[in-house]
Amino acid sequence: TLAAPEAYAQAQAGKLTLIDIRRPDEWRQTGVAKDALRINMAHPQGSSGFVQQVAAEVGGDRNTPIGLICRTGNRTTHMQRALREAGFTQVYNIREGMVGSAAGPGWIARGLPVEACPSC
Repeated sequence: TLAAPEAYAQAQAGKLTLIDIRRPDEWRQTGVAKDALRINMAHPQGSSGFVQQVAAEVGGDRNTPIGLICRTGNRTTHMQRALREAGFTQVYNIREGMVGSAAGPGWIARGLPVEACPSC
């Protein structure tokens, strides 16, 4: 797992690919973590389609460090498992999510940068 500030710092340093796995309506509602890729976990081809899209985004390198974020960290746990089962070796869960959970106050409450996504 990674705390939101650590995930942000690593993403900004080019050491982590940050992926927001929520739905487009959620992206519009809160915005998206700065520089995060938007890959909806509810992919039309299911989990395998999600895994294939992530693989395409990282150029097929399953050793690329990836940080997954959702609303509160619940869905990222499931998708972290799916990616690991598909051979990804460095998948981190940002358990506090965008709005906070028992794991922490969340990306937004910590004042980390968010990009609006009105056309999502």
